[in-house]
Amino acid sequence: MPTQLQPCALSQPAPLSPHQLQHRIDALIDQYLPLAHLDERLADLPQQFANPQPRPWARIPWTAIDADQVLGIDTNIFLAILSGTINTEAPIRGYTQASRQYLTPLDARMAYFVGGQVDTTGQRLEPGLWEKEERRHTPALKRVYTQLSGVAPMVTPHSARPYRPTTQAEADLYRHGLHRVATEYGATCLYLWMMAHTTGPLQAVLAELLIDEINHTVKFWGFGRWAFPQASLFTTGQTVFSSLREKWHNPQVQGSLMHTLRRMTQTLHWSDWSFINQAALMYTFGKVMQRLLQWQNRLTPGQLRELLGEPITVKQP
Repeated sequence: MPTQLQPCALSQPAPLSPHQLQHRIDALIDQYLPLAHLDERLADLPQQFANPQPRPWARIPWTAIDADQVLGIDTNIFLAILSGTINTEAPIRGYTQASRQYLTPLDARMAYFVGGQVDTTGQRLEPGLWEKEERRHTPALKRVYTQLSGVAPMVTPHSARPYRPTTQAEADLYRHGLHRVATEYGATCLYLWMMAHTTGPLQAVLAELLIDEINHTVKFWGFGRWAFPQASLFTTGQTVFSSLREKWHNPQVQGSLMHTLRRMTQTLHWSDWSFINQAALMYTFGKVMQRLLQWQNRLTPGQLRELLGEPITVKQP
């Protein structure tokens, strides 16, 4: 497990130059997304199917969190970003149950991992591991917001995209899977970027969220490449970026990374950010994607079959 990045000695009044910010982002990517760690996060998926255990968080000195630990960004903008993130994380139950429904007809193991068990009426009997780990995020972010501002945040959760099946379960799962990978990847990039703008106990909280999101991104992406070996998004890097260009003019398409990016920018008050902050987040998106593509290109069909068995029978989406 990667160790926490050591706090930077910069003080709050000192702005971060573009070079400093780039250096911090690069260091965080190298520390939290080494290829060997990404391999490990996918390799333990069968174990989590059989015996799901939430990853314990390190102990956080919550009362030591202070606004002086925010670096290179206006504290009020940082609070606005926190507020938007809280609203995005809050409807985790809706996210997990939609994913469970798309997965249930095709892979009961992954359906249980993300959404747990329900009875015949749809009532939850047990949450899935993904929900158990993700539901820690909203309380943590709310506590950070309150610690920094002195007041509790106003929470207006987003509406989770509901389960909307068609007669093609495989294509439904493919599209939903792209959306799920996009959202987990987006959260990974955002928390890593926020870590580059923080230090001390505040950064330690964000590190726990980041480690969770990296874990989930890798598991969903790896599962997608196993389940849809013929689908270009999970096999080549070029199509990832060509799909971004194609979907720019149709951002409502489910699974569109550009749709996710646009929604993030609206939620996080993008228009109020400085150009340096905006450029740094775009840099983070590019560098994290580069690392993830480097990782997934190491995966082979044989390795995935050995790990997860024979792929489910799917049609080309």
